[in-house]
Amino acid sequence: MFTRLREDLANVLERDPAARSRWEVLTCYPGMHALWLHRFAHAAWIRGFYWVGRFTSHIGRMLTGIEIHPGATVGRRVFIDHGMGVVIGETAEVGDDCTIYQGVTLGGTSLYRGAKRHPTLGRGVVIGAGAKVLGGFEVGDGAKVGSNAVVVKPVPAGATAVGNPARVIEAGKDEAAKAREAKAEQMGFTAYGVTRDLDDPVSKALHGLLDHAVETDRRIRVLVDQLVAAGISVEGALKSEDAFDPQGLGKMVD
Repeated sequence: MFTRLREDLANVLERDPAARSRWEVLTCYPGMHALWLHRFAHAAWIRGFYWVGRFTSHIGRMLTGIEIHPGATVGRRVFIDHGMGVVIGETAEVGDDCTIYQGVTLGGTSLYRGAKRHPTLGRGVVIGAGAKVLGGFEVGDGAKVGSNAVVVKPVPAGATAVGNPARVIEAGKDEAAKAREAKAEQMGFTAYGVTRDLDDPVSKALHGLLDHAVETDRRIRVLVDQLVAAGISVEGALKSEDAFDPQGLGKMVD
């Protein structure tokens, strides 16, 4: 028991830069309190003391704002950050080293009693704030679910799911998104913000502008390379980072 307690404290101190001391974590982190109460509730549940398990879960929800069904299976070193509004259903399984932010729902889409209705999270999965993972499928090891995403199908290991309904972006496959993100960072601005990759018209418009800036950079580089190859000296040729001036008009080639 005390080994798990020390492990939980060390886990929060390692993963939350806002945590200043073990005493602060021990007394002021509702995510940890919810997990401790869940362990007692789950132990009662699997031994057939269903009312005790449900009542303990109910107390935990009142104290922390986090609802974990006593039938759910939660691994070691799970970090529920902030936690308010988190709901974890009866047949959900949360693997070791997962991170779950506020407003997350691990919910079910079936009404059949005894069936696997809730998702299974592999090791090291990160579920962003407000995300809904609904159904009895698996989210693979190391996968990430973006904030406010609604996931209704499996997510492969190491992949990222974003949007509503969620689409899966596999690592190393979405080069356009990487280029857009690099351009946004170069301009000192991110089009994702709080609503990263959601179907917001303003976000889509900003993505279009960023994609256009990336394509313009590519074309300018091609033109400059061709001029240099033809022996034409181009004074003050634009570098890729100068192709878009976030302060106003773009710089002109002499």
